[in-house]
Amino acid sequence: MPSLLRNPLTKRLLRPALSLIEQRMEHVTHAFQKDLDALHHEVADLRRQSYGLGLLLDHAGRGAHRMPTPTQVDRLVDEVRAVTGAADERARGDVTVAYRHLVALEALGVGGIGGTVSDVCGRLAAVPLLATGSGAEPRADVGAGPGVVEVLEVGTGHGLFAAALRRMLRRHGVEARLTLVDPLDGAPALEEVVRGNLALGGGSPDASRLVRGRLDESRVRELVADRRYGVVLLDGPHDGVPALAAPGAVVVSPAGVPGPGLRPLGAVADSAYYGTAA
Repeated sequence: MPSLLRNPLTKRLLRPALSLIEQRMEHVTHAFQKDLDALHHEVADLRRQSYGLGLLLDHAGRGAHRMPTPTQVDRLVDEVRAVTGAADERARGDVTVAYRHLVALEALGVGGIGGTVSDVCGRLAAVPLLATGSGAEPRADVGAGPGVVEVLEVGTGHGLFAAALRRMLRRHGVEARLTLVDPLDGAPALEEVVRGNLALGGGSPDASRLVRGRLDESRVRELVADRRYGVVLLDGPHDGVPALAAPGAVVVSPAGVPGPGLRPLGAVADSAYYGTAA
């Protein structure tokens, strides 16, 4: 066989076939190189986009990153639906808007919002659905006039969650009157930071009051007991919570049952949800 391939006649006969093979190989190689170059450009673009998103959403400057996976979002939507009774489309839409509020307010405000993406967005989505009756649960008797809901947040931090919740409630057609309880330990200017962050939520400055101290202190309890709240957000177990809640109120706690007389509604991410008798 080797001697046959070296034969001049054989070479002349095979030359057209070899030329055709070479042409086709060149064509395939050229096409492959074009695809490879295009892939390199796409990867470079993705890296640039990823870097920009990382600056906006990664954990730098905050306790945790803000980049949920599709699986996390799907699970969160299911949990919001289970607690509120809202339709899938409504729950998914509110979770999406809640995420946008989280990113926007942390970008514009000072400080951050404590908690994971799922827990923060879960509260921002589920609380308005429950408090306004947009889900299956009845609306709270908010006790502040039509279109207004009294909100008590214990452990307000930098005030960004309260600002985001106010905006989410406004999307459901109600304005929030905020009572925020926090010892505000740390920098002397922290109270001004909170008030500045609250301004990002819109609304009248008179619709927010900041009570320095802890809820278990008698002075603080006396100050906040002048009204009943349609939404109560707790930073842990506290005594006497049902006495502060309006009929049909929503109570959210990160740990344990906050008091007798509250019926469990379910859990979303790291928070437990309760309701008072309507």
